[in-house]
Amino acid sequence: MSEDNNGIVKVTDEVIAVTAAMAAAKVEGVASLVGGITDNITKNILRMNVTKGVKVSRGDEDVLIIDIFVNVYYGYRIPEVAWEIQEIVKKQVGEMTGEVTKAVNIHVQGVVIKESAAKDEGEES
Repeated sequence: MSEDNNGIVKVTDEVIAVTAAMAAAKVEGVASLVGGITDNITKNILRMNVTKGVKVSRGDEDVLIIDIFVNVYYGYRIPEVAWEIQEIVKKQVGEMTGEVTKAVNIHVQGVVIKESAAKDEGEES
């Protein structure tokens, strides 16, 4: 057997966070991803915030633990939206990076009323 001396490939946590954020944003019922104080600092200093609402950490045996902070549209079942986010994020991160995701924790920060629904309710009054 020959030895492969090409080196190693290391995927940064920021790449994982971007992948997770893009996957979560595609889920029906997700109004937005919500950033915390560190996201606000990053946005103000670096003028960019592509990982808003996602925190990536590594657990034992270098497996990923991903925390996602979201707002959900009113009328969607929160447990179903959260489960869908977990499934799609695990799948996308695994396919894109080859990393093993131990957990995807969903933190629902708020409920948002769609503008069209709010306008319709306002017209009925």
